[in-house]
This record gives sequence, structure tokens and C-alpha cells, in this order.
Amino acid sequence: MEVVAADDETAFAVQELLATRWAIAPADRTTHEPGEPGVRLHCYLDMRQAARPVGEEGIRGDMDAAGTPQTRRGEART
Repeated sequence: MEVVAADDETAFAVQELLATRWAIAPADRTTHEPGEPGVRLHCYLDMRQAARPVGEEGIRGDMDAAGTPQTRRGEART
């Protein structure tokens, strides 16, 4: 996905917002074309896979397509 923004701060804020919803391979820098306004950020977004929340141990848990936490056997956690 390409994010076009006025500045780095805005581009990275959009990337963070996307990462709260979907799986993402984040970019660590933006690019600027001379003579063009703003910056561009390229990141890879998988809209088929929901973002995984960080658990208490700091390890990301498994989720189904609806974002429901799952056990290793595919059963919803309570």
C-alpha cells in the first residue's frame, strides 16, 4: 500500500492506524520526490488477516477473520 501524506509524522500515523486493524509489514522510512509536495510511504498490508493483539506475555495470539482470539485448535478463547 502506498500512503501519501504531507509529512513523515502523518505518514507513520496512518501506518500505525492500519496496523491496528490488519496484518502489516511496516515501512521504516518515507521517500520524497524532488519538486513534489509531501512524502510517500510504502508498506505491505494483508487485508485478509486481522491484526493479532499482543497478549499479557507480549506474544501475539491467533485470531480468526472476525478478530476473535482463537486457541491452537481453532476454538474461540473465553
